[in-house]
This record gives sequence, C-alpha cells and structure tokens, in this order.
Amino acid sequence: MSEAAAAPDWAEAGRRLFSRPCEFVFAAAHADGLPPVGPPEIAFAGRSNVGKSSLINALTGRAALARTSRTPGRTQELIFFDLDGKARLVDMPGYGYAAVAKSKSASWGALARDYLRGRASLARVFVLIDSRHGLKESDHETMRALDAAAVSYAVVLTKGDEVKAAEKSARIAATLEGLRRHGAAYPEVLLTSARTGEGVAEVRAHVARLIAERGGGPP
Repeated sequence: MSEAAAAPDWAEAGRRLFSRPCEFVFAAAHADGLPPVGPPEIAFAGRSNVGKSSLINALTGRAALARTSRTPGRTQELIFFDLDGKARLVDMPGYGYAAVAKSKSASWGALARDYLRGRASLARVFVLIDSRHGLKESDHETMRALDAAAVSYAVVLTKGDEVKAAEKSARIAATLEGLRRHGAAYPEVLLTSARTGEGVAEVRAHVARLIAERGGGPP
C-alpha cells in the first residue's frame, strides 16, 4: 500500500468526531472555578462578535448549542462543551469591544490569561478573525500573549460569505503575512462561514488530527 493510500482521511475523521453528542458542561467566571483537567480542549478566541459561538454551532451541527448574540461583549465566561468525552470546546469571552466597562474588560482579560497559562489539557486555541476586516492590533496583542505563554494557536477567518470570492485569496495571504510576527502561530489560515458551511469541514479535520496526534486515537 502506498504512503498516500495509507494516509488518514482527516476530513472523514473530523466528520465522525463532530457527529458525536456535544453538550454544555461548565461555565467559569473566575480562574479558580475552572473545571478539572480532562480531555483535550480546543478554545475559540477572538474579538467580540467575531462569530465564535456561531462557528462552534456550525462545527457541531447544533444551531443553538452555543449562545449567539448580536450584542458584542455578551459572553462573559469561559463556556465548556463536552464532545462525547473526546474533546472539550471552549467558547472564550470576546476582546476589543470599547463599550464594555474597563473593570469588566480587565476581569475578562485576567480570566483568559489565567486559563491560557499552564492549562495542561489545552491542545490549541483558534484565534478567530473577521475576514472582512483582517488582523487588528487587539488580535496581535492576543497572539503576543499566546506567543509568550507558548500556547499553540491557529487563525480562522470568519464570515467568509461576506467577502467576494475574488478577494478571499488575498485576505488569506495578508493574514499569513501578519502571522510572520508570531512564533507560536500555526502556519495555516482557514477561511470559514458559519452561514454557508464553507471551511467547516477543514476545521473539523484540523481538530481530529490534533486529537489523534495527542494520543486520543481515531475519533
């Protein structure tokens, strides 16, 4: 059997993984309230209203698993979802929303930093970027914190259905160029749309492969 023929079908593995039951299991408003370390955790970070909850819903095929809101800054806790014991998906508070009180914004930032620092079960952070606007300074600030903490992360562009097809390659290329400033960034950018499903299979495959590489076995 050739090496190519023997290569795992990560797209199918991802489909199977995310077809498993997924449910809310925990919400943490403070670092001392985090759940015990368990299966690999995949966290979703990004600016307020970038589409973290919508992407989690699209990945799991559950329209209302993660709460979505048109009001930026609504998610104020770390929200944990259990993917049938194989993984946990973590919806993190958004950052970069100016209308949020400074005290509350600071507490959210402290919660995120405490979670990211030394969490043994954290396998990867997906940093979500609105594909219409590209990388902002608050995104670079977050990625610098991830670099400093040696946390592995990958960038996912969201709301791809709102970008013209002819412009998508340029948006991806510009984002990759911006990632050259960050040592811990995974050297790939995924463009997605929670509304059309574009790129969702690729994110699922990414997660399935990551879990397998961490010794989780085939999904």
